[in-house]
Amino acid sequence: MLSINNVKLKWLGHASFKLEHNGLKIYIDPYQVKETDKADIILITHGHYDHCSVEDIAKLTKEDTIIITTPDTTSKLASKVDGGKPQLIKPGDKLKLKGIMVEAVPAYNINKQFHPKDNEWVGYVITINNVRFYHSGDSDAIPEMNNIKADIAMLPVGGTYTMNAQEAASVANKIKPKLAIPMHYGKIVGSNSDAERFKQLCKCEVKIM
Repeated sequence: MLSINNVKLKWLGHASFKLEHNGLKIYIDPYQVKETDKADIILITHGHYDHCSVEDIAKLTKEDTIIITTPDTTSKLASKVDGGKPQLIKPGDKLKLKGIMVEAVPAYNINKQFHPKDNEWVGYVITINNVRFYHSGDSDAIPEMNNIKADIAMLPVGGTYTMNAQEAASVANKIKPKLAIPMHYGKIVGSNSDAERFKQLCKCEVKIM
């Protein structure tokens, strides 16, 4: 777990993260998580099972949990998740929730068909206590990333469905965050060697969590 300006960040495996600040608990793409703390906010990047895990979302949801998600997930969530307040989001949308700012940014593949741009799936820039956290979602190195400003960047390194380690490092070197964190490896695709390769190629500080 990291602590940055009184914000705690924990990698939960794959593309899943937990953010905490002043009692507020935020989960991003919870998948096969062991956490039991109920969520105040859950952010879903897209509808694939390893990012929109109904079982995990249901486990973490309480009556007033805000679930921010993409339109393709609504029927799946409606049938299985009791409570919670789903809100739909698309690239370019900005929401202020419980004192934090959430901005949806594009996430898509360029030379693969797993995450088409037309689906309008997302990554997130989350601003908490003046710290900007960027979670890229499942994406290749896309032109829109050149405009990302972030203190902390969480980037996929596993390849196949997303950027590989070399591509992710090139993105980190353009964004120039204070800290980069590799993700999307170790469960479905990719390994620790991808995370290590990412760290070798980055010009910024890297934390393998």
